[in-house]
Amino acid sequence: MTWRMPAESEPHERTWMAFPSAGYSLGDTPEEHHEARSTWAAVAHAISEFEPVTMVVDPDEISEARKYLSEKIAIVESPLNDAWMRDIGPTFVLSDDGHLGGVDWVFNGWGAQEWAQWDKDSKIGAFVIGQTGTQLIDSPIVNEGGGIQVDGLGTVLVTETVQLDPGRNPHLTKADIEAELAHTIGATHVIWLPRGLTRDQETYGTRGHVDIVAAIPSPGVVLVHDQRNPAHPDFEVSKTIIELFEHSTDAAGRSWKIIPFPAPQILRDDEGFVDYSYINHLVVNGGVIACSFDDPADEEAAAILAAAYPGRTVVTVDARPLFARGGGIHCITQHQPAERN
Repeated sequence: MTWRMPAESEPHERTWMAFPSAGYSLGDTPEEHHEARSTWAAVAHAISEFEPVTMVVDPDEISEARKYLSEKIAIVESPLNDAWMRDIGPTFVLSDDGHLGGVDWVFNGWGAQEWAQWDKDSKIGAFVIGQTGTQLIDSPIVNEGGGIQVDGLGTVLVTETVQLDPGRNPHLTKADIEAELAHTIGATHVIWLPRGLTRDQETYGTRGHVDIVAAIPSPGVVLVHDQRNPAHPDFEVSKTIIELFEHSTDAAGRSWKIIPFPAPQILRDDEGFVDYSYINHLVVNGGVIACSFDDPADEEAAAILAAAYPGRTVVTVDARPLFARGGGIHCITQHQPAERN
């Protein structure tokens, strides 16, 4: 049986999320707890206007989750270390005859980072697949959903600093990774970006996830994070990645239509240069759930997304509390494609 990871813009059955539990994402103070729970809930409720949402909740957090989540959000219980469902959950794929499968990557805390714990999160991929009652596809490689972007037609974007990370897959080559991506998600054409954004390479980052760098809204079209301020280190990162797309094609051999997606104008927070990115959006049935940052570029970003996904309603959620914890809207969600009979 062959598998294909469909484009995010193809029909969904639902979206999966994980509710913050004790640890890094929840924070240390009651104010931080409330901010995290409120933000995850805001994203869930925005999605629920378009498609069903199921929230995985740690047993210790059930009572809190019920305070923040409406009855529209389905709740299932499983122990959690953290709340980044894109990375700890499965990557869903469809078979040739339209049946759903779930790829269970190895998860090891974004390359066995010293601050991370993953004894519980490493089981969430299989747990979610079990909840769907679909076929589990085991993969031996360390990978996360935030580390891949596809067009549904064979093209996949990855970064050398993630799949080839010594903390993830120290003995594997590009050819090894490409063979596994072909087997699991039907990738026939792998585009290797050299790295991710600067903040994401630092201590609490993923070491370079692609889902804050580039996205493929439709075949042959790529949205690329464009830091336009030379004072920010991502100015050079953006330039390098845009040039790479100018000299590459998709799986069908098409030259890319590149849409530079402006970074928010804010450059720094208390920790240093930010990696705020509008690329980290979620496409849902009939809509797009987009990040906002109370930034002058928010309005332009929403307009770019509306044009890139015609016919869909763009809904924004303040993503600053998410990025302060290391990710965005795409990072805390995992879409489940609809089966095709």
